[in-house]
Amino acid sequence: MVQVPSTVTTPDGTQIRGLNKNNFALFEDGVSQEISSFDASATPASIALIVDASPSIFHELEEMRGAAHALAENLSPADEIAVVSFSSEAHLLMPFSTSRGLLDRAIESKYLAHVENSSESKIYESLFYTARELFQGHTGRKAIVLLTDGQDSGLGLTWDPYSAQPQSGAAASRLAFDDVARELGSDGIALFIVSTENRPRGMTPAWLAANETSMLITSESRKQDMPHYTLYLAELARRVGGQLYFLRETGNLTEIYRRIALAISAQYTLGYYPSLGTARPGWRALRVDLVGDEKVPSGATLTHRSSYYVSAFK
Repeated sequence: MVQVPSTVTTPDGTQIRGLNKNNFALFEDGVSQEISSFDASATPASIALIVDASPSIFHELEEMRGAAHALAENLSPADEIAVVSFSSEAHLLMPFSTSRGLLDRAIESKYLAHVENSSESKIYESLFYTARELFQGHTGRKAIVLLTDGQDSGLGLTWDPYSAQPQSGAAASRLAFDDVARELGSDGIALFIVSTENRPRGMTPAWLAANETSMLITSESRKQDMPHYTLYLAELARRVGGQLYFLRETGNLTEIYRRIALAISAQYTLGYYPSLGTARPGWRALRVDLVGDEKVPSGATLTHRSSYYVSAFK
């Protein structure tokens, strides 16, 4: 089953709740699919809070502590939270738990404030192993909330889109950006990224919409002085069905975490079995349309993952 996390918002950003399966139409590579399962935030969510504790964003950690409380306060008491911090390596500060007391202890942990004597920040490796190990066996709604500047030192990502793909030969065993997107997407994990960098001037909603079906890392985006590391964050959020926020744009991490919590609590998860099966490997495009009725206001927008990957070794 392919899972497609989705959120529906009004033009002012308010999440729309109370929709049912008949309000959604799902397509794979343009072919209509039957929605086999539908979760309208009825089950508890599992949320992993991943914090980049590398020296480059160490000054954001104090604000993050308060923001974590805002996240918890706006979730259901039944929702479970885990906490992971990373720089050159990842530390599990708290496994999934509904205890908000344990959350307080985790975000006050010395390991969160511990900055290793290293310039490394292995963002995507930490995401990959959190998705693979921490979420194993978890069902229902799943989400990762990542705070980072986006400057990864683990995968060797460059302006060449080929650097995002799995390599052959001696580098075949090395983790790739596409592996990370596939891992998060295959488990239906929604991804909410908070970048501590400025939003690139050219990364407007109109630009993102115009490039909805193409790789964001291009020579054209390079000419617009968009940092490639920020483009990779946007690319990952789009592929797995999440959102990218910019701290400098809002100016308040607590408010961003509150919005994320509300988005998670209003999430719809659509599940379907591909009508063409999984015999053809590669990326498949996803599209979800809103089917209007009195519950869907005019101008409502839907956010969902844009693709998923079928391995040749399934």
